[in-house]
Formats: sequence, structure tokens, C-alpha cells
Amino acid sequence: MPRSPHSLPSCHRAPPPHPAHSTSPPTSPSWPRWPAPPSASTPAPAPPPQRTARSAAPSYGRRTNPGPPARSTPRPPVLVPDEVRLRRRILAAAHRRPRAEGTDFLTPDERAAVDRASEPRLIPRPGPIPLLPIAQLYARDIPEAVAFPAPPGADLLQLLWCPFDHAGRAGPTPRTELRWRTTADISEPLAPAPHPSAIGKDRYLPEPCVLHPEPVTEYPAPHELPEPLADRVEDWAESHGVGYQYDLAVAPGCKLGGHAPWSYTDPFPMACTECGAPVRPLLTIDGYECDGGTRSWWPGEATESARPTHLNIGRDHALQLYVCTTSYDHPHQRNIQ
Repeated sequence: MPRSPHSLPSCHRAPPPHPAHSTSPPTSPSWPRWPAPPSASTPAPAPPPQRTARSAAPSYGRRTNPGPPARSTPRPPVLVPDEVRLRRRILAAAHRRPRAEGTDFLTPDERAAVDRASEPRLIPRPGPIPLLPIAQLYARDIPEAVAFPAPPGADLLQLLWCPFDHAGRAGPTPRTELRWRTTADISEPLAPAPHPSAIGKDRYLPEPCVLHPEPVTEYPAPHELPEPLADRVEDWAESHGVGYQYDLAVAPGCKLGGHAPWSYTDPFPMACTECGAPVRPLLTIDGYECDGGTRSWWPGEATESARPTHLNIGRDHALQLYVCTTSYDHPHQRNIQ
């Protein structure tokens, strides 16, 4: 994922309220209607009974307990981004250095830093939390085959998200925002970029890295093909000593465009919620650049890790963003596979 300190918008956006906090105005109380005056056909109501000394006496029956007063939901414990990145550096250095048999993996100071970064805690959070930059893509790097509707003159696409879980149809995931921008209009880039003081999960904090676009050819997943064609493809792959699903079909890892990695659920139709037009995959955010089935998608010999971004969605799933094929300003959709 690319680092984006020189062209980020002002990302100070308040995250959506917790579901426990309702933002809708209180409903108006229901007042009883004033009774209509009696008519000739409507008998007059009986007069109320006269209060007697006995009826005026206090009642000692059972009282209804109103319960404890309502309290606002406290903020949950969080992690500190700088501490999370320090923990990553400590663990990476510990894995690389040689150590004698019986030697501790971490020094006492390193262990204390790792433990502190791994334990969520309550910290003060003044003001809204900035959105995290996840990906930044220039139009010059997007092949024509995966060109998407964009505002006139826009040549930069940015993906940002809130590093906390938000409920949705795809399950609890970070809330994502897509922003098209024009680089010529960025006269005063933010330096440094806004940095959140707290995150909900360490796997929502990307490790800054540079994106090297590489065009690849991939094919649909086997269960998206008609059964007769899927059988022919499997026979062909077996005769050539490859596995279609792992070597030729949907490429794992972070990618632009391509096919959907249907693995968590069966394929289902998706359409724009605004106009009903077809949608297509825009971005896939995956925690691993290759899977355990094969190494045909390994990025290269110079790659140190199959998980360079340290991102992870759910239980090693991928988060895929779909956009409308007719308009750039229609809301995008999220899917987890």
C-alpha cells in the first residue's frame, strides 16, 4: 500500500456514532385528543366520583422500580498506533537476529514494550479521530481495462477508513471512504498527514509501503463457471500439472479490479443501491499477497513477507469494494470473502 502524506485531504472526520448512541431526535409525545362536546345522540359522561377521606388516603401497594438512571456508553479500550508500530519493529528485529539456545526471544525492555502495545486501554481522545490512509492510486497507473467512472479532471483515487469496527451488511469492518481528487488542485498538502491517536484493532493499521503496480491475468473462480466448462478447465489444468483455482483463477492479495474472491459465501448478484446498475470490483484489500495453496502469485524473490501491509480483515478474509458502473458519486459497496 502506498504512503500518502503529500496529497491527503483534511481527514478530520468524526466517526459514526456507536449503535448504542441514537442520533435520531426523540419522538414527540403522544398527547390525548380533547374530547368532542356531547351531542344529542352521545350520552354525557358520568361525573367523576366524589373523593372521600378514605379514597384520599395514601396507597401502600407495590411500587414500580424505575431502574437505575440511564448512563452514556463509555468509550471502549483502544490501542495506540505508535506503540503498535514499535511492537512490529521489535518483533521483526527479534526474528532476524541470531540467538543461542535457551536465550529469551525478547529482552525485558522489549517484552514490556510489546505487552504494552498489545493491551487495549482507556486513553484520552480529544476531538474526532482522523481517517487512516490505506491506498492512493493515480490514473496513470490504472490500465484501461479497469478504468472506472471518475469526476471530470480527477486523476487521484484515495481510500481511507476509520480504524474501528462499524456494523454493516458485510459484518463488522472499518468504515471506508473513496475520494477522487485532482492533483493540480492540491496546492498545500498536509505535512505531516493527520494521525489518529487511537485505533480499535492493530490489524486495521497499515504499515506504510510503496505500491509497485503489476498487471496480471486472472480468471473467475471455478464455481462461477458453468459446470461443463468448469469440468473441462479442471481436466486441462490437471493434464498440465497446475491447479486452476490456485494457479490461474482469482489472484490473492491487494489488487485493483479483477474478479471477486468468492470463498466465504457463494456468488450472489450485486447492484448499485442508488440506481440498480451493475457494480464491479474496484479494490480488494487482502492481508496476504499469496495463499497457502500455491506460490504462483508470490510477488517476487525480493519480497520479505507475504503480509507487508500488516492488514487483516476478519479471519484472514479480504475486503472488496464495489462501485457503480454508471456514476462515480453513487455509494460504493463492501463485501468480505
